[in-house]
Amino acid sequence: MLLASFSALITSTVLAWILSRTRGRWLAVDIPNHRSLHTTPTPRSGGLAILAGAAAGVFTHWLSNGDLLLDTASTAAVLALVMIALVDEHYPIAAGLRLLLQTLVVAGLLISDPVPEVTSLPWFALLLGLVWMINLYNFMDGMDGFAGGMAITGFGTFALLAWQSGNVDLALACAILVAACSGFLLLNFPPARLFMGDTGSTVLGLLAGMVIFKAHLENILPFWLGLLVFSPFIVDASVTLATRILRGEKFWLPHKSHNYQILVESGWGHKRTVLAEYALMLACSATAIAAAPQSPWRQATIIAGWALLYAILIYLIRRTARRREPQT
Repeated sequence: MLLASFSALITSTVLAWILSRTRGRWLAVDIPNHRSLHTTPTPRSGGLAILAGAAAGVFTHWLSNGDLLLDTASTAAVLALVMIALVDEHYPIAAGLRLLLQTLVVAGLLISDPVPEVTSLPWFALLLGLVWMINLYNFMDGMDGFAGGMAITGFGTFALLAWQSGNVDLALACAILVAACSGFLLLNFPPARLFMGDTGSTVLGLLAGMVIFKAHLENILPFWLGLLVFSPFIVDASVTLATRILRGEKFWLPHKSHNYQILVESGWGHKRTVLAEYALMLACSATAIAAAPQSPWRQATIIAGWALLYAILIYLIRRTARRREPQT
């Protein structure tokens, strides 16, 4: 595990450094606009470094153990999402078509690897859930160090729980992802010199959803506690989307109304906001780990407590935003 993770870390770090210094026509660059939180043109294909790091870790493990962690269906789904993202970076794809393509990718994955009958999660709900995870991770990748930090905390939590439960393969896969994202984060922490882009965010969203489901299926962590681990992203994206729909806004268009965006714009800045989000991520992960051996009723009480806490936090953030709006 250490050798594979080290290989992922080194590969990701080196490639992230190279990508951060490249301004060629083949590499997409994020040009700031009125919806951006950054002010400097920045390369946005850093997800390639994460993917290369993960591939290096898997390859290293295969060389040393002869065990290939990836199955054909998952590999094909990841590559398909990467191709969609790369095309979209240079030749923008309409939002509806992009969503359709992502749905087809997930459907193909689920058809190739059917959902076992023992799960309580309906096939259609799982399809929608994975598609939503792909997009919400993409929506939340809008602040320096944010998506990379969520990946390290989230997958790190599942690596620990899988290791404790004896599921070495899942623990290793998550540890490799943590190492690969750590190499990228070295160049993405505020002030970022490299962005993840859709090549990284969509894939990490899919993998996060798959890990949550896998852990539930193998009795490592109940589904609702798995959601709690990634709840800093899930809650912000879901509440913001629901709010925009209720207001009759064009919710499919880019915007700056996520809670983390409000905090950055309110004067907190990237570094202070992302450190506060890191603290929230760690608190969610620690709670999930502590709640895992508890009874379902205690777990439900813990989830309810977090729901109340999120409601309070969102209220305070939105009130801050209203106070900063110009008076008319």
